[in-house]
Amino acid sequence: MGEKYVLQMIDIKKEYYGNKVLKGINLNLKPGEIMTLVGENGAGKSTLMNILFGMEQIRNTGGFSGKILFDGKEASISAPEDAIRLGIGMVHQEFMLLPGFTITENIKLNREILKPGILSRIFGKRLSRLDRETMGQDARRSLDKIGLNIREDEPVSGLPVGYMQFVEIARELDKSNMKLIVFDEPTAVLTEVESQRLLDTMKKIASEGVAVIFISHKLDEVMEVSDTIMILRDGEHIKTVNKEDTDVIALAELMVGRGIDAGSIAPKRNFDDSDIILSIGHLSVDMPGEAVKDFSLNVRRGEIIGLGGLAGQGKIGVSNGILGIYPAEGTVSFHGSPLPLNSPLQVLKKSVAFVSEDRKNVGLILNESIEQNIAVGALRVKGRFLKKYGPFTQVDTKARRENAHRMIKDFQIKCVSERQHVADLSGGNQQKVCLAKALTMEPELLFVSEPTRGIDIGAKQVVLDHLVQLNREKGVTIIMTSSELKELRSVCDRIAIVTDGKLETILTPYAGDVEFGLAMSGARKLAETQDEEMKK
Repeated sequence: MGEKYVLQMIDIKKEYYGNKVLKGINLNLKPGEIMTLVGENGAGKSTLMNILFGMEQIRNTGGFSGKILFDGKEASISAPEDAIRLGIGMVHQEFMLLPGFTITENIKLNREILKPGILSRIFGKRLSRLDRETMGQDARRSLDKIGLNIREDEPVSGLPVGYMQFVEIARELDKSNMKLIVFDEPTAVLTEVESQRLLDTMKKIASEGVAVIFISHKLDEVMEVSDTIMILRDGEHIKTVNKEDTDVIALAELMVGRGIDAGSIAPKRNFDDSDIILSIGHLSVDMPGEAVKDFSLNVRRGEIIGLGGLAGQGKIGVSNGILGIYPAEGTVSFHGSPLPLNSPLQVLKKSVAFVSEDRKNVGLILNESIEQNIAVGALRVKGRFLKKYGPFTQVDTKARRENAHRMIKDFQIKCVSERQHVADLSGGNQQKVCLAKALTMEPELLFVSEPTRGIDIGAKQVVLDHLVQLNREKGVTIIMTSSELKELRSVCDRIAIVTDGKLETILTPYAGDVEFGLAMSGARKLAETQDEEMKK
């Protein structure tokens, strides 16, 4: 019976520090089948795949129980090398790239192509040279498969996270013995156009007989690409259904156990009489892949304004430039006073906070506790959680812990305790810690970049509700960058579309899909010109 399946995972159980995160999961996957795993944040999707791929954190936390069959035979997968040898590839939610290497070197890592020379013929293979030309050609073919128009000899360091995701995918596509590829939230940082390109690539892979496991929180993508859909909730296997037998609403209810209102648009609010709190003039930002060339925008007190657009057009560069993560030029004024560029600490001291799209490298200290991560910004910048004894200061551990408890409860962060390291949390819970850290800064102006990246539909609503609550109840002005247009339209008062590093237009959430599409593709002005010519 097992012969018809490329993969069977039987009664898989896993505990983290006494917390049962997988409770007897069974999975059956056929060659050429696309199975999507869905479930709320912390449901166990990534943990199940980390077991399949033999990731180190599984070994270091006591292993797992259960059995894995691959091609009908019991498989012992204790390290990624074992999985790769069997023909299993994985595109991880957190990037597994070496920043000091080029794109080609990352794609061919541990599979380098060697060119024999005089010394190698005499002294052995170890003295062979890298065949960089052939490696580059292979890398180029993989990049072209997913439509990534970037030089294969570019260094990975400094690439936007969206581009890094495509490099991860290209690496797996370059392997020749693939029988199964796992995609863990591959479209979390991609725009709609890029996501569609990736989904088409997945379909092509499956049509060639390679099985695909797809982890996603975007249910429209799930319904488009899946053959079967497996729903997990709190570490339990709730149901596996064929795509034809379900719909988005039914999946959402199975995932979270309650109905989801996914189609709302932000209510209309008028800020014409409000003061301009932030003024951006001719901003340029040198962020690789997300360069800002000449961006200007006024933001009024109390509004939530969105920054949208396609990947590589500069929307992510705006906040990263203002916060000093990447070199910037231009003028930015806050309350009418100049905001210093290229000086992150000085900006943060002005009651400004930032949630980066890159939680792993910018937003968090992975080997520190949840409590420490939430408090560190407010402690260093504002001196919160400190007791003063004359000339001496001491950390107020009680106040810091009480704040952590409150944030864990408010954001529904799934953890053992506030002392757990954030490295041990799922990606979605790590993102919640980033938001809790920003809110602990008690900002007057909050920049959030891809705030729901890698977060499931239920947890996503928790995050968006907190942002709206912060805006409504405490008057915090919010500038939110997102690759998901539906997300922007659900919470923003205005949405600024960034194209070619400049402000293309500002739309209301009620603008039509066609208008948004034209603006994001840069075709809006062309359409307007053609319309005017027809009227003449």
